[in-house]
Amino acid sequence: MTDHLSMDERKLRTTFQVLDARDFEVSKAWEHFVSGSTLDRSPVREVVIKSWQRCRHSKVNLAVDVAPQLDSDILGSLRRKNRELLQAAAPTLSEAADVLAGTNSLMLITDPKGIVLDSVGDRKAVHAGMDIALSQGGQWQEGNAGTNGIGTALAIGQAVMVHAGEHYCEGIKGWSCAGAPIHDPVDGSIIGILDISAKKQESSTQMLALAVVAASQIEQALMRQTEAQQLRLMEMGLEHSQRHSGDGLIAIDAKGRIAYMSRLAQRMLGERIDSALPELKRGMRLLDSSGRPMRELVPDLPRDWLRPLLADGDVTGHLLVIPARSVARPVPATRAVADEADPARSQFDSIVGVSDGIRHTIAQAKQIAALNVPVLIEGETGVGKELFARAIHGQSAVARGPFVPFNCGAVSREMLASELFGYAKGAFTGANTEGRIGRFEQADGGTLCLDEIGELQLELQPYLLRVLEEGVIYRVGDNVPRRVNVRILAMTNRDLRAEVAAGRFRLDLYHRLSVTAIEVPPLRQRTGDLECLIDYFNPRVADRHDREPVRFTAEAMARLKAYSWPGNVRELRNVVERGILFAQDGIADLACLPREIAFGEQAVELPIPVYPNDPASQDAGGPEQAAINRAMRVAGGNLSAAAAILGISRSTLYRKMNHYGLKRSNPFDLLSRFGMPAGES
Repeated sequence: MTDHLSMDERKLRTTFQVLDARDFEVSKAWEHFVSGSTLDRSPVREVVIKSWQRCRHSKVNLAVDVAPQLDSDILGSLRRKNRELLQAAAPTLSEAADVLAGTNSLMLITDPKGIVLDSVGDRKAVHAGMDIALSQGGQWQEGNAGTNGIGTALAIGQAVMVHAGEHYCEGIKGWSCAGAPIHDPVDGSIIGILDISAKKQESSTQMLALAVVAASQIEQALMRQTEAQQLRLMEMGLEHSQRHSGDGLIAIDAKGRIAYMSRLAQRMLGERIDSALPELKRGMRLLDSSGRPMRELVPDLPRDWLRPLLADGDVTGHLLVIPARSVARPVPATRAVADEADPARSQFDSIVGVSDGIRHTIAQAKQIAALNVPVLIEGETGVGKELFARAIHGQSAVARGPFVPFNCGAVSREMLASELFGYAKGAFTGANTEGRIGRFEQADGGTLCLDEIGELQLELQPYLLRVLEEGVIYRVGDNVPRRVNVRILAMTNRDLRAEVAAGRFRLDLYHRLSVTAIEVPPLRQRTGDLECLIDYFNPRVADRHDREPVRFTAEAMARLKAYSWPGNVRELRNVVERGILFAQDGIADLACLPREIAFGEQAVELPIPVYPNDPASQDAGGPEQAAINRAMRVAGGNLSAAAAILGISRSTLYRKMNHYGLKRSNPFDLLSRFGMPAGES
């Protein structure tokens, strides 16, 4: 039988036999350790003994068989706080999801406190991991779960593998795990752990090497993100210095650290706040986690000297402007600017356009708004489907009720059912002890807007159909029917008929939704609307940035009209904003437009980000793949920006890129837009 094994299989079997033999001796040593007997240290590694000693000193419960788990609300906030880490880790996790299939192992990413932010891997291992909280929200510090790959790697600041009996807690000894720290590219601090875990009989010493390599990949991605972010900070500083050349400038990154500063900044800052300052250096932290100046470094720093840098609606850095004049310039208060996601805009009058296509769609939507029926809103990414959904809600019989938007593609498959339908007390490990209502119950008496309905997993579709037919839901882990009165509005940029044909969407659910379907036309088919939309966005976006509206030159307008707008209205709004920010003396010319528009789509020579020799390089996936390619080029490889252009969530963009075999373009391609070679600093 052994003769038929491959070389790799023989190596793995030998590795396991070695681990298994050592585990017996380690387990005996652990029994002596916890009983207070003389410890035979010979079979136990020093790193493990020291961890056991820390656990005993911290009075960790030996009987622990599951790590504590965060509440889902807190977890959501934590994931947002660590969005840069998750963004950098996403390609590695996506690749691992395929590589680890069939290996009975899983890969996890944690925050710097050992709390699991995301996990992927073999389906069987993922489900087994949930039993001990090796899943989102699991808290794996040594003080919570004893010696383990995540907590011990954090404690010693190095990569480590913990196999079976080396775990301190008895209930976790059936697992092996290898954890490798992920370091911040600026200051080298540990910002997370990459962990690979498997049941002990499936483990291998190679897990540690794989974890170290994967952590290194994420660190490289973080470095590229940091360089791109600092490039945006530099652009912001250059733009400001052109208007106010005498000011001192310090660019501060999203974590409150100095990214760069002008030569006069240190001296001017000390003079203006009349205080002796330590020598300011790149990487030094000036702002705390809440964006407030650190008083021990820069006491009495005026808050109005800080100008936020926004990207995707999030503050990704600050520009500290030290005014040249003796009196600080007040920063005008920014007035609230409504956009298509503003809940206050629940009326059809807020939909801008004069074309026959958009007026026809508005007329259809008005006709069905007052009817108590579900509505399917179809259209490409960025056409304004949610704006129609809010307007329909605003003129419906349930307009006074809640409008609850929910993106079916932005939640993991494991969490989707509990997010939609809620869960009962004790429904699963880590569940809220009192249970929780889901989106359907939140929307009771109002409207539930389900975005990316095509992403709804097949096994959950019958439950949605039951709600549509009977108005009844069941919470996860509960058999009590609960009646809800909810108007369903579903949105998709997919061809659901094709999804039905492919077996990914139920025919009966499609028929139930599509009785009252409307299609929002793409911008390229809305003759005459481009000028209206530019006139609409121009003063509103300018007001947000405390600028005057700009005038696009005739040549720039001609290019805008000739462009096909794969990102539709959302992309147009971003282009108007770019024009406002880069305009000179209120004039936006070709230099203010993205390369794809300024030089024509066919003239762009930026590389399309696909795998070499892949048929996807010829856009075999059709319009959707072409739209993703263009959006990625416009965004310079920034996935968050590309997702915003396309009007989809980042997780959905990752899935679609995976499907078409697309790869991120290099963030350093951004440099070419400013006439700088990619290698120039």
